[in-house]
Amino acid sequence: MRRSRFFLNTILGVVIGAGACSSDRPTLDGPSAPAYSLTSLVSGVLLRCSALPYSSTSATIGSGGGTLVMGPHRLVIPAGALAGDTRITGEVLSDNVNSVRFSPEGLQFQKSATLTLSYRNCAGAALLPVKQVAFTTESLGILELLQSLDQPAQSEVSGGLKHFSRYAVAY
Repeated sequence: MRRSRFFLNTILGVVIGAGACSSDRPTLDGPSAPAYSLTSLVSGVLLRCSALPYSSTSATIGSGGGTLVMGPHRLVIPAGALAGDTRITGEVLSDNVNSVRFSPEGLQFQKSATLTLSYRNCAGAALLPVKQVAFTTESLGILELLQSLDQPAQSEVSGGLKHFSRYAVAY
């Protein structure tokens, strides 16, 4: 017991110290999000929610940027992120997690786009640690937890995307 407490305290000290020393913290075009998060280092579990109905939204977005709204979720593509007009589709997938899929799959952005995922339909979400946007496989395996900004008052989490794939809410 004493060894495991020492180990946990050591890890917490390293994480807190690393966060305090960081001076280049990335932002999501708004309030700064922490560069280090104990949740992103220790866990990655998809948030369980009541299923949203399937929906699909498409729009042509060009170099001037634009916004794609998919049910309670939205994708904001800034000016300069795309070189030219691109037909973009966002799908809300009906499942027990809040997830979206974008196409054309693999589309790369020249500037990060911001994906905001709602978790209003997720009972008990307020009691859980900081939520994050997770890049997932089609079978909802977490590949990466993105630098994210959790906004519990709005029951939303935002993360910067560099490419298209499938994304979900995690904690």
